[in-house]
Amino acid sequence: MRVFTTLAVALVVALSPALAKDKPKPPPLEFKKSEQVLKWINDYRRAPEPDRLPEVVHAMGDLGLFRDLDSAGVYVGFIGGVIGANPEGAERLVSRMFPMPPEDQVVLIRAIAYSGLPDWKQLLQKFIERMPARMVLIRKYLYGDGKTLQELPIDEGSYVLDALWGYYFATGYREPIERIVSALKLSTNKDDLEKLTIGSMAKWTLASNASRERDLLDILAEEMNRQPPEVRKPLREVIEAAETFEIGKIRKDALAAIDELKLKGPQKARDFAWWGQAGQTALALGCVAAGAMGQVALGIPCVVGGAVSTAALKYFAPAQ
Repeated sequence: MRVFTTLAVALVVALSPALAKDKPKPPPLEFKKSEQVLKWINDYRRAPEPDRLPEVVHAMGDLGLFRDLDSAGVYVGFIGGVIGANPEGAERLVSRMFPMPPEDQVVLIRAIAYSGLPDWKQLLQKFIERMPARMVLIRKYLYGDGKTLQELPIDEGSYVLDALWGYYFATGYREPIERIVSALKLSTNKDDLEKLTIGSMAKWTLASNASRERDLLDILAEEMNRQPPEVRKPLREVIEAAETFEIGKIRKDALAAIDELKLKGPQKARDFAWWGQAGQTALALGCVAAGAMGQVALGIPCVVGGAVSTAALKYFAPAQ
């Protein structure tokens, strides 16, 4: 019996490579528009497929989603999150993203830095020869003042919020949500239009996504006992809006506060050109929640992924 068992084990071991070789590969992913990419990103953490990341990154590049880095934060954060959540396969994943156009390599460099891996600099160094056109940026991250995602100030701009959302979509970790929650204190700012807008975007996107995802809503409920008073009040409003699906109230309150500050603030605060830029990012963020569900549930005529139509911008911007 022992001899038979040994032979059986040997036979299984011998056949394993052949069986693995005959295992059918999943069909290639086909993305014809950015909404499909965002839906895949939104669904990813429920059934992670890290081996498909290089394929998705190539699709992002083909769709031109990296052309405007200011609106590519959600993609950079997502790529960094997948890399960071798979440390043993990180080098293999990055390697399979090549060849990559030099203009898109900026995204990869940032994603590696944002990954949260303790040895992210060593990982980046392994690909220096494949990115000779990006040596200045690589040196900045390896030896200069290039910041990781954790080091980027939450009030620096909407790009940081985008990147944190992307990292959360890749991992489901609570750390990026904690940082987005911390930005809620800016939603009550009465003196700085930029900070008020960033805080309002944090509030809107938290409520929008939490209304569709129970796990996120649970994280927000737990944060109520951990945050300082200046965060707990707007966080309570976020939770209530998510639970009652009254997301529109968040947008109306934010616009009212922004309008008031624009009217009473200095000329810089009343500069509509700046608001136009902020409005585009706010729309792109808000549409991540709606577009990832396959519908524009927020009732705003937008194009998911950063590009916004003139009609949408006029719809969202305060009246002049």
